[in-house]
Amino acid sequence: MGILDGKVIIVTGASSGIGRAAAAAFAAEGACVVASARREAHGRALVAEIRGRGGEITWVTADMRVERDVVALVDAARSTYGRLDGAFNNAGHGTMGPLAETTNDDYDALMETNLRGVFWCMKYEIRAMLAGSGGAIVNCASVGAHRAVPGITVYSASKAGLVALTRGAAVEYAQKGIRINSVSPGIVTSEMAIEGWRLATPEGAAFAASLHAMNRVGAPEEVATLAAFLLSDRASFITGQDIPVDGGFAAQAWPANYGGGG
Repeated sequence: MGILDGKVIIVTGASSGIGRAAAAAFAAEGACVVASARREAHGRALVAEIRGRGGEITWVTADMRVERDVVALVDAARSTYGRLDGAFNNAGHGTMGPLAETTNDDYDALMETNLRGVFWCMKYEIRAMLAGSGGAIVNCASVGAHRAVPGITVYSASKAGLVALTRGAAVEYAQKGIRINSVSPGIVTSEMAIEGWRLATPEGAAFAASLHAMNRVGAPEEVATLAAFLLSDRASFITGQDIPVDGGFAAQAWPANYGGGG
């Protein structure tokens, strides 16, 4: 029996990276996963993989920047499995570059996905949980919410807002059977990080590793493991927290020659 046995859990941004790893990890722990992202072909591949391992999963193609898609996702969880017990709001957008060179379109894309999209997710997930027996939510923030990282200032602002949103909602619903936490990964081998931090190059990979006290970047599965714990009943007395999973990134001082973005 897994730590999420029988729980119905939504995972957004599940087509790759942390979200994909989370969907697989939650299914392996016994959850009925309702996975979502914009890329339907990636979703079909994920469903085939998880069902091939005996896991339970339903795919919903959706864009978290569109409110009706968020509503449809939550409705799909309830109509398919009868309730909603948990959610990992992981869908995110990242754009790198100095603040003065960030376009209005870039700013809007960051805030629409990383903050407003999660607000919508939480809004409708909480309503569904209140109609049932409560539940747990984990939002995916970033170490950038806690450290000034040159080159990702607006991205960091969106994630800092997400941490504040998490804490406020956690207090609002703490006595109503809903726990809400966030996780703040360091640099992880996801599509976003591979491109933005040039992890495919030896120089970029070495530089990214050096920003962490452990001198390596993280794996998506390491974030997924923490999210699974926070969604489980084993974390029953944890709410309103943002937990780093960053290999000592936030604890380590910046190198003197850091210029931003690798």
